[in-house]
Amino acid sequence: MPGIRISDQQVTIYMKSRKHNSQVIAAAKAGISERTARRIDKQNEQKTANQRQWRTRKDPLDSIWDSIVVPMLQVDESITPVGLFDHLCEFHTDKFKPSSRRTLERRIHKWRAFHGAGREVIFIQTHEYGVLGICDFTHVQSPVTIAGEPLKHMLFHYRMPASGWAYAQVIYGGESFAAFSDGLQKAFKTAGGVPKVVRTDSLSAAYRNHSNDDDLTERFSELVTHYGFKATRNNRGIAHENGAIESPHGHLKSQIEQALKIRGHYDFKNREAYETFITDIVARRNRRISDKYLLEQRQLQALPRVMSVNYTEHYLSVSRTSTIALKRVTYSVPSRLIGSRLLVRLYDNRLELFYSTDLIQTLERVYAVKGERARHINYVHVIDALVKKPMAFRHSQLRDDLLPDDNYKAIWQYVDENLLADKASYYMVKLLHLAKQSGCERQLGRFVAAEIAQRQLPAIRECEAQFLVIEPNILKMTVKQHSLSAYSRMIPGGLHG
Repeated sequence: MPGIRISDQQVTIYMKSRKHNSQVIAAAKAGISERTARRIDKQNEQKTANQRQWRTRKDPLDSIWDSIVVPMLQVDESITPVGLFDHLCEFHTDKFKPSSRRTLERRIHKWRAFHGAGREVIFIQTHEYGVLGICDFTHVQSPVTIAGEPLKHMLFHYRMPASGWAYAQVIYGGESFAAFSDGLQKAFKTAGGVPKVVRTDSLSAAYRNHSNDDDLTERFSELVTHYGFKATRNNRGIAHENGAIESPHGHLKSQIEQALKIRGHYDFKNREAYETFITDIVARRNRRISDKYLLEQRQLQALPRVMSVNYTEHYLSVSRTSTIALKRVTYSVPSRLIGSRLLVRLYDNRLELFYSTDLIQTLERVYAVKGERARHINYVHVIDALVKKPMAFRHSQLRDDLLPDDNYKAIWQYVDENLLADKASYYMVKLLHLAKQSGCERQLGRFVAAEIAQRQLPAIRECEAQFLVIEPNILKMTVKQHSLSAYSRMIPGGLHG
């Protein structure tokens, strides 16, 4: 515009707008005339034409580029500029100076732009509501503990990429079919429907990976039929084909780690408390996309009336030691079941014991370390039998497993060192029996351990007086006072007969 000086800011705005717009539009955005715009373009053309095409200093890579660097770049595409820099600094100090590092990096980048191999391309996918659900297992690196004991676990992670809705479940074993089936079915139930396609990686629980075909395992095929979805998988060994779940793995685990740090510690009272913690975090993420989730939920297929099988069944006999063995783990059961044949339904996190068709016991599942055996013994199951022969405690193979926590282990160590062998066994068995009777296992253990710390071992009667509350069984009698007329009717002739 005539009479008004063009500011540097207007020139900058014009130059930025000119990259994507015509001269007329860019001039209007900058608030300048078209004539001024033509003058600016002409000046830029002159500057480009006048740029020098010669070097002002000697090329520091002239003696090594064609003879050393290029042959290495041609041999291996994965060689990095840092690797080449270290090599030149170590073996070609007479031709290369470390101060030329940035020049080397820029030259390598330019060479690969002209002569390098094609790079891997990520293709952004378009997802329709209700079509695709993706699931996978992922390991949690956070040092979570349960009552001070490290918790080895992973997460089953399910996600519908169209809306971003997700479900996560704590898994205590490996990538078994029981864990996969249980997690997937609960994800469907929580989502309120089933997508048309469910995609996984090459899980051995779902696919026969020794075959070149996409052969489903028998149990997974039954699950697919029951819920009416199509099962697909990505190519073996290519995790990023499931990018819609692999990237969210990292986001979810990062959020869990941050929530644990804000919480102040990694310890939980029990497994249920940790599972609730994970559920709350996922629910928090889902609330942010609730509008998209509602749109997707309308497109999902209806759930079947009942869930499919998410367990395996085993028939086991209870041994004379009141135990059963399954998957290299020995579990104790109530001694009244000795000699019985039980149906055991094995889930990812529990065992359900059935006598005939009746559920009689539920046990927490334990996983053995690869190549080893494990035991899960509850003293409550056998203490009534052990109290009849307490001397069997000392040399029992299950002795250490019968002690419920560290307090009781410390108590046994003390009485074993300070009492006679028989008296030590008798004291420990009676103490465990009292723990069962009173229902105050932890409080009793802490009390006795505290007394031992004062070098005073409390007597069993003293413990009973403090923890065993016996309610007196007083027979309540209700006396009804009858009227005199009722008595008179019992006398022949009445009172004056």
